[in-house]
Amino acid sequence: MDKQTTIGFILIGLILLIWMWISVPPPKPRVPVVDTTLVPQQKAVDTVRSVERRKEEKGTAIDTLGTYFAHSSKGEEKILVVESDLYRAEISTKGGVIRKWELKRYLTWDKYPVQLVDFEKGGDLSILFTSSDGKLINTRGLYFDGRFNNWDKITLRSGAEQTVELQLKINETSQLVKTFKFSGDRYSFDFAVRFENMQAIVSNFEYQIIWENGLRQTEENSIDEAAFAAAYAQIGGELVEFDASSTGSPRALSPSGSTDWVAARTKYFAVAIISADKKATGAYLTGARAPLPNHGVRENYSIGLKQPFKGSVNEVANCTVFLGPLDYSVIKGYDVELERIMRFGLEWIIRPIAVYFMLPIFTFLHDFIPNYGVVIIVFTILIRGLLYPLTHSSMKSMKKMQALQPMMMELKEKYKEDPQRMNREVMKLYKEYGVNPASGCLLLLPQLPILYALYMVFRAAIELRQSAFVLWIDDLSRPDILVHLPFTVPLLGFSALSGLALFMGITMFIQQKMSVKDPRQKMMIWFLPLMMTWLFNSLPSGLNLYYSVFNVLAIAQQIWITKQGGGQTVLRKVDDSKRKGPKGVFSRIAVPKLKR
Repeated sequence: MDKQTTIGFILIGLILLIWMWISVPPPKPRVPVVDTTLVPQQKAVDTVRSVERRKEEKGTAIDTLGTYFAHSSKGEEKILVVESDLYRAEISTKGGVIRKWELKRYLTWDKYPVQLVDFEKGGDLSILFTSSDGKLINTRGLYFDGRFNNWDKITLRSGAEQTVELQLKINETSQLVKTFKFSGDRYSFDFAVRFENMQAIVSNFEYQIIWENGLRQTEENSIDEAAFAAAYAQIGGELVEFDASSTGSPRALSPSGSTDWVAARTKYFAVAIISADKKATGAYLTGARAPLPNHGVRENYSIGLKQPFKGSVNEVANCTVFLGPLDYSVIKGYDVELERIMRFGLEWIIRPIAVYFMLPIFTFLHDFIPNYGVVIIVFTILIRGLLYPLTHSSMKSMKKMQALQPMMMELKEKYKEDPQRMNREVMKLYKEYGVNPASGCLLLLPQLPILYALYMVFRAAIELRQSAFVLWIDDLSRPDILVHLPFTVPLLGFSALSGLALFMGITMFIQQKMSVKDPRQKMMIWFLPLMMTWLFNSLPSGLNLYYSVFNVLAIAQQIWITKQGGGQTVLRKVDDSKRKGPKGVFSRIAVPKLKR
């Protein structure tokens, strides 16, 4: 490995280091511990207050909900269970909300089924509007009627559908109706809101379909999960992204215009409200970032789809609500550009490589190979094969560069008092022997966008989430921890060692040992592998597996090229008159004739 190649690797390392430094949010302060223990006197006070509160409930309901909806603040909660091969959902008559939405095919880090809805806050998917008597009404606290018994269960097979209707009675002629249409083979349901004879009850010519409490945490590393969390809206064909990047009070964004959908995501899952009838007139996005214990952090987002209220006898809005995994092929299937919420890097180069090259190949190979670790190895071999002409030429040029070292040292010694003359003579030497000193970097240039794309895919692709390879490597989307250190390494800041990062460092050391012949670069034999091991120690194990296999193949190719030449590189001068095809980089450089 020559000097240019070494510099190239260092630049890659520095760029990746800066990339990670920008991507990872800064550590947040610990959450203060609040003592919730009540002394007996406080309990007595609470008892008195509860009695007084019950006496005032009737008046409070009217004060809060007004004359139209105060009576709906009391009622009987009934739960309906809807279950398919993909999910298990609970619908509650209290608020007419989705109380739970459990994904059967995905597990949390502690091996429980993924639960997306924050059921501790009563569920989600409610209607928000202002009544004509000036009250802000959120239907999540009101009791609906449903034609089912408590804990009835509906089981849906693939291809089956079931409609559930909930009514909020306001008076003899007016009601708000929620209609859910569930499918057995989709992570979504059709949702309709119908206002019947409510033209004198709803004011301000607008209401919102809202999802207030975001999504529950599913990953152990809350900081990593929060780094991907955000809220989005597509308005007038443009993507609006909202990221609560700072800890503190919630922030909000309320853009207007023809809105296709609103969505909120975590690292691997999302909720989206898609306007099916294209009536939505805007979005409401709000979010907050809050610290968690043990230096964790959580970002929580609320989303709302604004709908017009025209004051007619029947006002209807039709939507599709998605609650599921960020699987590119799944969300792309909704054909509303919802896949834009999946961020794979720079739109103009990294994202196309990830979406149109890597993911399709991974999916295709996985159809035949069940282990994604083996898929990555096969993928690495394919990439190495595609780059073979370039790597072969580059390695041969590097060998020539090494063979030219003695002559270059003579020129540098001979013209050490005349640097310009020395450079001209060196360039002339390169031209005479057909050597391109930049060839070592040519191998790195096509790898850099591929490396970035792999980094983003391995971090964000749900296909690799919790995908095991062998032995201790049980999740290719996370660092593989081989050894937990009893201390934190000073300055470097890590307390665990990745096995694949260590193996990658060893393969890089072997490459350096085989390539570096210049005594002045001996330090790079140790420095570069150590730096890259530290840098890759916290990266996804799938990425480290790719780079380790890539290095092993490079070592094998280097050994093969050396054996082809009998262990020695023969230098031959190039006859420009017999050279075919386009000339090299340095053939266009005018080298002045030197006086003898």
